[in-house]
Amino acid sequence: MDVPRNPSHKRNKLIKRLVLIGLAVVAISGITYAAYHLQPAAPTVEWGTIWPDTVKRGPMIVQVRGIGTLVPLEVLFIPAENAGRVERIYIRPGTLVNSDSVILTLTNPELLNDALAAEFNLKQAQAAYTDLKVQLESQGFDKEAVASQVNSDYQQAKLKADRDQKLADAGLLPDVELKLSVAQAEELAEKDALEKKRMKIIDSSVKAQLDAQEVKIEQLKALYELKKKEVDQLNVRAGTPGVLVDLPVEVGQQIAAGAVLAKVTQPSKLKAQIKITETEAKDVLVGQKASIDTHNGVIPGHVIRIDPAAVNGSVLVDVALDGELPQGARPDQSVDGTVELEHLADVLQVGRPTIGQPHSTVTLFKITPDEKYASRVTVKLGLASVNTIQVLDGLKVGDMVVLSDMNQWDSHDRIRFNH
Repeated sequence: MDVPRNPSHKRNKLIKRLVLIGLAVVAISGITYAAYHLQPAAPTVEWGTIWPDTVKRGPMIVQVRGIGTLVPLEVLFIPAENAGRVERIYIRPGTLVNSDSVILTLTNPELLNDALAAEFNLKQAQAAYTDLKVQLESQGFDKEAVASQVNSDYQQAKLKADRDQKLADAGLLPDVELKLSVAQAEELAEKDALEKKRMKIIDSSVKAQLDAQEVKIEQLKALYELKKKEVDQLNVRAGTPGVLVDLPVEVGQQIAAGAVLAKVTQPSKLKAQIKITETEAKDVLVGQKASIDTHNGVIPGHVIRIDPAAVNGSVLVDVALDGELPQGARPDQSVDGTVELEHLADVLQVGRPTIGQPHSTVTLFKITPDEKYASRVTVKLGLASVNTIQVLDGLKVGDMVVLSDMNQWDSHDRIRFNH
């Protein structure tokens, strides 16, 4: 026999179903919301593949670095003083030389002929001087003989006039004869005075003629010495102690006057030339301290010249070496150079990250204290040195950050480390 159901039972069953449906909707909504807001799983990074560093505060030296080479402080270019043909080469590049070392010999037949002609002209002028001197001395002797005879005649006439004066005073000689004697003595006195003046003029004339000939000899002598020197310069010498580094000529080659025949340097006198990027070179000044790493020792130095132009994005900076060169240092040796720009007394700083440029804002991964995770943070950077950079904002003392390249994790704000 069927028992009729209670109407309330059907209603209760409907309510229960509606409640279950509502709970299901709420559960699905909650799951959907949670799934939507759930962060993606943090990727795992091996701890050994990163480069971490800790932020600290203290003094900081702002430096810039460049690579370059050691170059001679002075290079002596040896030019050809005269045109010629290379006859023989005695020394090759790399050889130690002194001031008198003959590097090569040139030939110039025309120059040799000019030297011989100059020597002949000089000897001819010297012989002419000797002949002129003999002639003038002979003429001088003749003039002296004439002057001496006139003086002798004058003295005799004077004595005769004096004698006649006494005889006339005694009444023993007519006045006419006295007057004749006196007149003759006065005439010879004038002649004697003229001859003495003539002798002085002759002496001056002789000296002038000999001086003129001596000047001519000096001119010819200077010309001969010049030609002789030019011939001697055909033996090309080093001119300074050092090392022959270049010899751009060969035997038989015709050389024009002024052409460079060789280059000599002093290996103990070197400087460093380093290339610094033009963005960093703007702060480099003459006189700033520097250090040069020769890979066999570090040498202190200072900036002595900055090239005014940039080439391929770099500026050439010359650094004088203030310390001794290490053994084996030589021209063209590769070196690393560092220039000190500024000393900062107390700044917040960290190791320079691979993406960190001066005065820029970057994002770095900040490592948690337990070194298990790292989250991306924004960091404002200031002045930069070779290995460190100033932190202006975003980090504090003791924070640890990742400095190595993390480009492959750009799509993640959080990473997990596997130690």
